[in-house]
Amino acid sequence: MGRSLKSLLSAGFTVAGLSALALGLACGGGGSSPSAATGSVPLSLSDASTEDWAVIGVKVLGITLIPAGGGTAVPFYTAPTPAPTINLVQLDQLSEVIGNLKVPVGTYSKAVLTLSANPGDVYLTAAADPSAGFAGTAGATYGQAIPGQVQIQGATGATGSRTVQVTVNLVQDLTVTTTGSNGLDLEFDLSHPAFIIDHTPPSASGSLIWAVTFDKNTVRHHPCRLTDLVVRHLYGTVTAVAPDNSSMAISKDFPTWPIASPETETTSGLSLPVQADATNGTLFFNLDASSNPYTPATVYNFSTLAALLATNNAAGQTTYVRLVTRYQSNGTLVAARVYTSTSFNTVFVNPEGHVLHVSGSGATPYFVVENESGAGTQVNVTAATSFYFHTPLSATSGIAPIDLSGGVAFMNANQLVRGFKVHTTVDPTTMDAVDVDIEIAKYQGVISNANGTSFDYTSVFPSVGDNYTDFSLPYLASGSANGTDPSTGDAYTGFKWWDVGYPTLINPGSSATVTAIQSFVNAVGGSVTFGGTPAIDAVPYGVSYSRWADPANLTGWSALFSILEPTPLPVGAVAAASGWTMTGTTASFGMSVPNGTQAATVQLDTAAESAPLVYQVDRTNGVVTISQVDITTAAGQQTAATYLVPGTKVKVFGIPQSANGNNYLMSYVVFYYTGTTPQLAD
Repeated sequence: MGRSLKSLLSAGFTVAGLSALALGLACGGGGSSPSAATGSVPLSLSDASTEDWAVIGVKVLGITLIPAGGGTAVPFYTAPTPAPTINLVQLDQLSEVIGNLKVPVGTYSKAVLTLSANPGDVYLTAAADPSAGFAGTAGATYGQAIPGQVQIQGATGATGSRTVQVTVNLVQDLTVTTTGSNGLDLEFDLSHPAFIIDHTPPSASGSLIWAVTFDKNTVRHHPCRLTDLVVRHLYGTVTAVAPDNSSMAISKDFPTWPIASPETETTSGLSLPVQADATNGTLFFNLDASSNPYTPATVYNFSTLAALLATNNAAGQTTYVRLVTRYQSNGTLVAARVYTSTSFNTVFVNPEGHVLHVSGSGATPYFVVENESGAGTQVNVTAATSFYFHTPLSATSGIAPIDLSGGVAFMNANQLVRGFKVHTTVDPTTMDAVDVDIEIAKYQGVISNANGTSFDYTSVFPSVGDNYTDFSLPYLASGSANGTDPSTGDAYTGFKWWDVGYPTLINPGSSATVTAIQSFVNAVGGSVTFGGTPAIDAVPYGVSYSRWADPANLTGWSALFSILEPTPLPVGAVAAASGWTMTGTTASFGMSVPNGTQAATVQLDTAAESAPLVYQVDRTNGVVTISQVDITTAAGQQTAATYLVPGTKVKVFGIPQSANGNNYLMSYVVFYYTGTTPQLAD
């Protein structure tokens, strides 16, 4: 459940499109029951972003598929032994390709994930510079040293073999044929307020507990055209090169966890075929070359790699690769860049992660990457550094730098900012960047001054030096391609946006009665204040993912799509004499926050398909239990009315609204606390 997007807008519109992340056509359709024949299905994992965590490590033990109409579950994926830990934070709008897996021909409507849920199986490391109000300690690791500090909701099974299962309803059925190659991408929504909930008791002696919830609200299907997926760099062990050298087979590798130096790999045994780009060429780096290991050769087949394999096999060595790839419409992977070495550490050591800090302009600029283990790594930029923008829409994006003026000029133009997701290749002796692959160009923060051509972002990073104030981001040009409508197959053009609570309801620029730009301007026009000095305000907040060199901004970034996110409020309380009230299908209560001087109204729509998520968070004897309350039912409304009384501690995530002269917070998620309740901020 979530709020109706209609409640966000003062003007009506038609919803045209269903896509969990608005990135393209859903991978599925009609079909039949499973049969003995099989087809190949690419499996990938992705996530929505978070600023508070550097590492959220999980172990996916297995995935089964449920036939449409019911029936026996069909095994789809089984993790190797030991099961690899996947850091979900690295998958910000990216897809980690797991493998091309064989599945019986048929139609499937659900996927069931099994995740390992023993103590320590979910590995949490706080970001080095998390958002203001984050309950934990910057850079701290949780769940490894203190028993019970990380509690996985719904875990079952014997000690040492505990698991949690999540059933994901596919947005569109997955069809498997012997000739077709549909993809399945499953997404963990790290930004969902209910995914990781902190609980700090009022007593100084009480311990901080993190409650982790894997359910239908935090794990979902990301319908996709394979060609629209932005694929994370792949690691693998080369197992064969085709006789005609047109392709190679790799066994998918995962980094061994926790990350160590030198790093080693866990070989999965999952085979992936990868083709050379016979038309545009593939950049080939031999990182073991004695001279010029960072000067690539442009190759149109893998004959060079075949020669390396022959040498390595004779020496009893293995060739490891890191690959920059993109999907073709037929499901094949094509390599834009290939980095090879006989040492896994050599291909792995190049820092990957979100940009944590960017130096000021000058002759020797640098940036800091929050790497796989959560630590900050400085990467130096020189005039010879090449910047690439990772886009699946362009066959040449992986081989052609986006700015030919050089790395220093690119940095001095402020084209790289905190929050971007990058994968670098560096000279390990100097940490000078050979190339920087910008996988995700993300701007985020408070939204203001939205008009018909652009809108402004003011970032809210704790490190003031990385903030940008009133940064103007233009919308994507109206004629620029921007994915497809999964329901009709019609192409989207121009800017699009959606509410994080309704990722399947897209406001596209090309097919809405009210344009995406106008509806976005309407949606970000509200604000709510709790008073105080300085004033505590809830203002529109969002995140935008951008494209380089669109006609709207040929020498910079333009907003490809934006996600309107709920503003998080500090833990507060239901205000005096203003508990739960109902008017028709609308509920509300007053809320006060520490250091505020006035209450604000929180509104909840109780209609089906429009209601916010309401959770009871109970801490008793050191155990945190999360229970969802369905306020679309009379019983759920009675439960909410019983607990949401003056004085009850609450935490609300919502979007500020203004209507008929009234300001209120349209809630997206509401937590209320029972048992041992959390402390209020000073």
